[in-house]
Amino acid sequence: MKSMTCKQLGGACDTVFQAETFEEIAEMSKNHGTEMFQKGDEPHLKAMEEMRELMKSPEAMNEWFGNKRKEFDALPEDE
Repeated sequence: MKSMTCKQLGGACDTVFQAETFEEIAEMSKNHGTEMFQKGDEPHLKAMEEMRELMKSPEAMNEWFGNKRKEFDALPEDE
């Protein structure tokens, strides 16, 4: 099990997600982002706008995901 924060995943807060795989943690982050969007959380809305800009370039988005996956893989296992 490994942990990453919302901020580490491009978000706006220190909420911690724990998962066995990067795909699981990415899904948790996505669900959290949806919840924050529905609440109209301004810092998260700003972070989402930055992600939308990134998504305009498939190459940039793939690079971002690749880097986050490497960051996750390099993390130590939680104790």
